[in-house]
Amino acid sequence: MTELKTRPGRKSVRRFLESVGHPVRKSDSIRLLAMMEEATGEKGVMWGDSIVGLGRYHYKNANGREADWMLTGFSPGKQNLVVYIMPGFSRNGDIPGALGKHRLGRSCLYMNKLDDVDFDELRVLITASVEEMRRNYDCG
Repeated sequence: MTELKTRPGRKSVRRFLESVGHPVRKSDSIRLLAMMEEATGEKGVMWGDSIVGLGRYHYKNANGREADWMLTGFSPGKQNLVVYIMPGFSRNGDIPGALGKHRLGRSCLYMNKLDDVDFDELRVLITASVEEMRRNYDCG
C-alpha cells in the first residue's frame, strides 16, 4: 500500500503562518489557530507544507487501509482560507444558516476571509465536528 503523502512534520506552525503573503489571510490564520487550539485542546502541527492540523485520529477504510489523520485543521490557500471538517457535510446539512458567505467541498469549508462568516458559528461547527470524530474514532 502507498503511504499518505501529507503527514505531520516538524516545521514550525508559527513560522509558516508568518510566511503567508496575504496580510488578511495571515491574520485570519493566526486568529483561526488560536480558536481551534482552544476548541480542541490540541496544538497545531504542520501536515505537509501548507496544512495546519490539530489532533489526530486513526481510521481504517473499506479497503483495509489504515492511517492517522488530523481531527480538524486549515490551510491559508492562495484563493481561499480552507477549514477541514473531517466528518464532512454530505449527511448532515449541519452548516448553520447563520454561518455566512462560504462554499463547501466534501470535508472542506472555503471562505475568503473570517469576516465573511460568523466566527461564533464557525467555532460551534468545528467543536461539534471534533466531538463527533472523538466519539467515532480512536483519537489516542
